[in-house]
Amino acid sequence: MTTPPAEATRVARPSILTVDDDPSVSRAVARDLRRKYGEKYRIVRAESGPQALEALREIKLRGEEVAALLADYRMPQMSGIEFLEAAMDLFPLARRVLLTAYADTEAAIQAINVVDLDHYLLKPWDPPEEKLYPVLDELLHAWTVSDRQPVRQVRVVGHRWSPRSYEVRDFLARNSVPFRWHSLEDADCEAKRLLDAAGQDGTRLPVVVTPEGDPMVQPTDAELAARVGLSTQPSTDFYDLIVVGGGPAGLGAAVYGGSEGLRTVLVERMATGGQAGTSSRIENYLGFPDGVSGEQLTERARRQALKFDVEMLTTRDVVALEQRGSARVVRFDDGTELAAHTVILATGVSYRMLGVPGLETLAGRGVFYGAATTEGPSCAGQDVYLVGGANSAGQAAMYFSRHARRVVLVVRGDSLDRSMSRYLIDQLAGVDNIEVRTCTEVVGGTGEDHLESLTLLCTATGEKTTVEASWLFAFIGAAPRTDWLEGTLSRDERGFLLAGPDLVVDGGTPDGWGLDRAPYHLETSLPGVFVAGDVRADSVKRVASAVGEGAMAVTLVHRYLERS
Repeated sequence: MTTPPAEATRVARPSILTVDDDPSVSRAVARDLRRKYGEKYRIVRAESGPQALEALREIKLRGEEVAALLADYRMPQMSGIEFLEAAMDLFPLARRVLLTAYADTEAAIQAINVVDLDHYLLKPWDPPEEKLYPVLDELLHAWTVSDRQPVRQVRVVGHRWSPRSYEVRDFLARNSVPFRWHSLEDADCEAKRLLDAAGQDGTRLPVVVTPEGDPMVQPTDAELAARVGLSTQPSTDFYDLIVVGGGPAGLGAAVYGGSEGLRTVLVERMATGGQAGTSSRIENYLGFPDGVSGEQLTERARRQALKFDVEMLTTRDVVALEQRGSARVVRFDDGTELAAHTVILATGVSYRMLGVPGLETLAGRGVFYGAATTEGPSCAGQDVYLVGGANSAGQAAMYFSRHARRVVLVVRGDSLDRSMSRYLIDQLAGVDNIEVRTCTEVVGGTGEDHLESLTLLCTATGEKTTVEASWLFAFIGAAPRTDWLEGTLSRDERGFLLAGPDLVVDGGTPDGWGLDRAPYHLETSLPGVFVAGDVRADSVKRVASAVGEGAMAVTLVHRYLERS
């Protein structure tokens, strides 16, 4: 038997990362760290917050650990607090230390709450034997004895072009459930071993193996949720507030409802985050000057809601709403019900189907509606076509450009200016492998097992072009999820919910209103039922406005409860 080289069997040392924009200070910190900890830890030095985050991402990809982070408070691109806050998403268990001058001690004390700061050190830290090493010794010991066992992963065996295999991966990814994908097309012996162990021959896919080793064949979302630890059952049958929908508006409502003492439950049919949760980068959200991914924003909001004792139910599809005396009751698709004093509807919108000949049967097999970021690595070295001209399409183009050989953005209008934020337009123009085709529509497509070609129409010239394509992502239109409310709440001609002033006609109240006041600003035609976010008629389709409406709706809930 051949003995593997020592380098191949050596366990990677955990890292200690230090970041300071002053090169001389950065070198001095790293020098002192190597002198004391170099044998057991890998010392990583960076001279800016973005550079340090890139180093952390590389460490994360290698599957290695970070024991401690030392960041200077005053850095021009990104402060030490901002860096530590971002680093928490990558390595939440790493010990965090802020290096400050005497004048910044007040900021350091505030940071203890902002980023769960473990310690702050005044500069200079000489002699390190007295001021640096004792602090780090204690923090590294605490890190060493903490439970850092990797999360056991779900394993998914499926076919690359299986719609249900894609749906399962998307469901797990959007619910932040760690999983490993095994495709039968790849030379992956593990996929075949897992199928053999599950007693399956590959004709029924996907097969999902839980961390405990139990196989599930073609599981439903509800079955998946129950087995991977997601909450699906309410703890009681009556609440102060039911929030239906877990996008930015729903999460905003849940956070504010829980923080203000309301017994709040959030009900989501798939995963929190909504369309925003699939955005690879949101650059214009207040408080994130370096941008934030939809996944990061969603996860932080979810943790925040749980902090305020909000219950969060997944894979529960609400199909009816009714008034029973002072209670508002929602009914699920399995016939069970949940009641509350008030309801906030934040069901958002879904992308419209393309309705193009040849593409109807290819959904999940090369044709996707929304970002489907789980497919990014699979697009490596290939052409990707995106349909749409709004921010969601632009953000997806930026994301897929990191994987694909070429990204083609297909836009019906003659310009992006009317539908996309300027910062995104400028970013797209600066990426060499992104091509924007205006005055263009997808009018046809072909494919047997998966998408193989697209037909593009240039509306300016009438010319049609057929191109080879295996990947198409559509971001067109906004269809509100309100069919289940027909006959219950007032909607506009497109199905969006009417609220507040939009319900008042000639100074009168809606039919059947029954109260001696007009509806509150976000209140629907049923008293005590409010709406927030994209599903509201004439709403601003932006993450910040959705979060704001969610918070405003809770204020109106309080007003309703006080006067009921």
